[in-house]
Amino acid sequence: MPELQLAVIDVKPGASLESQSGLQMLRPRIYGAYQAPAGPKKVAAIVMHPTSNFMGHYLIGPLAARGICCMGLNSRYMGNDTVLLMERAIQDLGAGVQFLRAAGYEKVVLIGNSGGAALASFYQAQAEQLTAHRFADGDPTHLHPDDLPPVDGISLCAAHQGRSKLMRDWIDPSVTDEHDPLSVDPELDMYDTRHALPYSDEFLARFSAAQQARLERIERWSLERLRQLRSTPGAPRDQAFIVYRTHADPRCVDLSIDANDRAPGSVWGDARQVNYSANAMGRTTSLTAFLSQWSSRSQADGPSNLARTTVPTLLLTYTGDQSTFPSTRDAWLAAGGARIRNVDIVGGNHYLAGQPQLVQEAADAIAEWAHAL
Repeated sequence: MPELQLAVIDVKPGASLESQSGLQMLRPRIYGAYQAPAGPKKVAAIVMHPTSNFMGHYLIGPLAARGICCMGLNSRYMGNDTVLLMERAIQDLGAGVQFLRAAGYEKVVLIGNSGGAALASFYQAQAEQLTAHRFADGDPTHLHPDDLPPVDGISLCAAHQGRSKLMRDWIDPSVTDEHDPLSVDPELDMYDTRHALPYSDEFLARFSAAQQARLERIERWSLERLRQLRSTPGAPRDQAFIVYRTHADPRCVDLSIDANDRAPGSVWGDARQVNYSANAMGRTTSLTAFLSQWSSRSQADGPSNLARTTVPTLLLTYTGDQSTFPSTRDAWLAAGGARIRNVDIVGGNHYLAGQPQLVQEAADAIAEWAHAL
C-alpha cells in the first residue's frame, strides 16, 4: 500500500481577511492527504467537504488499493464555517484539481460525500460555464475560468442536496425569540411528546410552512442588516450572529417519513440534544456566509447545479443513512438524467462508521465506474 502523502497547495490570492486562523485571501493555503498507487497515472479522485477534515477519509486507502490516487482535501474553512463562502470553497477545490492535473493524471474525478456532493456539483457547473461572478451579497467573486478546470466525472456518496436545502429541512420552527435558545412554541415543537408518532399530515404541513417562514425572516433580516452596515460610514461590511436550534427534521424521530433502513435519531446522536447544542449546523455565521450557504440566495444547490453539468455521474445511496433519504436520491437522479447511475449500499450509515465491508463495497463501485471513464 502506498504511503499517505501531504499536499500543500497555494490558492490564487485575493484581498480580504477571512479567518482568524491565519488562512486568508491574502495568502490562502490548503492541505490535502493522498495515496498515489505505483504505475501509470490514469485516474485521480478528490474527496472534499466545505468544512469537514477529509484528510483521513475512509475512501483514500481503499481507492488507492484499487489503482486510484485519492486525495482528501480540506478547504480554507476546515473546521469553521462561520465565514464560509461557497464561491471560495470551489476556488479551493479548483486548486486541488490543478495539483492533480499538474502531477500528470489523465483523468480527475470528484467524490462528493455528504455536504461535499453539492460542492462538487457547484464546482463542475461553474467549471463548465462560469456564472458565479458575484457572491450572494452582491460583491464580485473575481473567479476566473482558469481557477476551475473541469473534471471528468462526479461520484456522490450519502449526498446532501446542499446547505440551503438542509437548513430548510432542519431549522426548528418552534423558536419564538431569535435571541433565546430556550424559547419555544409547543404547537410547533416536534420534540414535544404531545405530538404523537407518527406525525399527522396536518402537523407536518404546519411545521414545514413555519420552517420556511422562520428561514425567510432570518434572510430578510440578514439582507437589511447588511444594507445598514454598508450604508453607514466607518461600519464593518459584515457581522456574526447566531441561529439557534437547527436540527429539527421530523424524519429523525418518525421513521415512517421518507422510510429507509435508518435507526431513530441523528447522525450525531440524540436529535433533540443536537438541536439545543452550542455548536451545530449553521449555529454561528456571518451575514455574508449565511447568504452564501444557508439562504435561498445560495448558488450552491446540489441537484440544480448537477443538472447544468455534462459529465458521467455515479450516486451511492447509503440506505441506513439518518440524514439522506429516498427523496434525496430521487432529487439527484432527476437532476442527473441519463448520465447518472445509482448503486444502493444496503444498510450503510452516513459515514459507513463501523461498517468496513460496506466501505469496500463503496470503493468497488467507485473504482469500477472511474476506471471505465
